[in-house]
Amino acid sequence: MAALYSYGLLDAVRPVVLDDLSRLAARIFDTPMATVTLVDADRQWFAGHTGMDGNEAPRAISLCAWMIDDPRPLVVPDARLDPRFNDYSNVTGDPFIRFYAGVPLISEDGYILGSVCVLDRRPRTIGDRQLALLGDLAGQAGGHLQAIRDKARLSALNVEMTRLLRREQDLVATVSHELRTPVTTMQGYLEMLAEEEDLAPYKRMLDPIRRNGDRLVRMVDHLLAGTRPDDVPARADGLVDLAEAARSAVGATEPLAAERGVRVSLTGGERPAYVVGEAGALSQALEHVVRNAVAFSPGGNQVHVRMAGPRIEVHDQGAGIPAEELPYVFDRFYRGRHAQEQAVPGMGLGLAIAWRIVNAHGGRLALDSAGPGRGTLAKIYLPAAA
Repeated sequence: MAALYSYGLLDAVRPVVLDDLSRLAARIFDTPMATVTLVDADRQWFAGHTGMDGNEAPRAISLCAWMIDDPRPLVVPDARLDPRFNDYSNVTGDPFIRFYAGVPLISEDGYILGSVCVLDRRPRTIGDRQLALLGDLAGQAGGHLQAIRDKARLSALNVEMTRLLRREQDLVATVSHELRTPVTTMQGYLEMLAEEEDLAPYKRMLDPIRRNGDRLVRMVDHLLAGTRPDDVPARADGLVDLAEAARSAVGATEPLAAERGVRVSLTGGERPAYVVGEAGALSQALEHVVRNAVAFSPGGNQVHVRMAGPRIEVHDQGAGIPAEELPYVFDRFYRGRHAQEQAVPGMGLGLAIAWRIVNAHGGRLALDSAGPGRGTLAKIYLPAAA
C-alpha cells in the first residue's frame, strides 16, 4: 500500500500518458476495453483506461486483484465459465466482461501495484507471443509510473528548497542587520576614542578592536552579498576600467598578504580595459578572487595577477584544490577539506559572491588546479565594451 500511495495517482486526474497506453493496448489486441489498474485495499483504480465507465470499481469484483497474491499473467477466455469470476457483477452485468488478459504491473522495488489488462465482451483467447507483448506494455506503464512519481517528488523538493532558501535569506538578513547596527555603533565610538590624545597610551589595544570590528562588518557584508538571488542582473552604471578594478583589488589585499608573508604582483594593468557594468561589484569580485589566492598561499609564495584586456588570471602556488572538490567551489558556504583542517578564515562565500557578480555581468569565472599542493589558476572572462 505504501508503494502504491507513493505515486499519488489514486483519486487524481488520470495521466494522459496512461490513457494513451490503454488505447494503444486496445488497438493492438482489438478489444473495446483496456486499463492500467492500481489495486488498493478495497478498490481498484483505473489510472489509465479506455472503454470503461468511471474511474474505479470494488476490489471484490476485480480480476486484476488476483495477481496481487499470484503475480503471474492472468488469461480468462470466458469469465462466465470460470468459477472464480462467473458471479462477479461486472461479468453478469455491465460491462459484461467475458475475455480478460492481464499482466502484473510491478514497481521498480518489486511491489505488485496492479495490472495492465485488455477486456472484451465476447469470449476469446491469446497466444504466448501476444501475452509477451502485453508484458512489454506493462513494463512501459511501470516506466511511466516511475517518471510520474519522480516528477512529483522533484516538484515537492523544489518547493521545499525554495522555502528553505527563503528562510535562509530571511535569517541571514535578520542576523546581519542585528549584527551590523551595534558593530557600526561600536566602530564609531572607537574612532572617537582613537582621536582622544589622553588615550594615546591605549592605542595598541584600541587598534585590534577596531580591526576586528572591521572584519566583522566585512563578514556581515559578505553574508548579505552571498545570499542575494543568482538571477539579479548587474547594474549597467557605465564603463568600468578593469585595470583600475584589478589595482584596487590588489591594494585591498595587501594587508592580508603582508600578514601572511605573501607577495602579490600585477602585470598587464597599465592599459585600460573597459567593460559595461557596476564598478563597485566588479572590484569586489576581483578582490574576493585575489584574497582567496592569498589566503590559501603559504608564506614566502607569490600570487600573480595577469591582465589581457577583459581577461584576468590569478595564479597562486598554494594549497590547490582536489579534483572532487572543484565542482563545488562556487557553492555558498562551501569550505573544502584544506580550509577546514587548516582553519583558514572565511565562511565559504568569497568565491560564490565573485562567481555571481561575474555571471551577472555576462562573464565567466572558472578555477583550475592540478591537485592538492599544486596551486590554483582562476580565470575571469568579461565581455569587452564595444
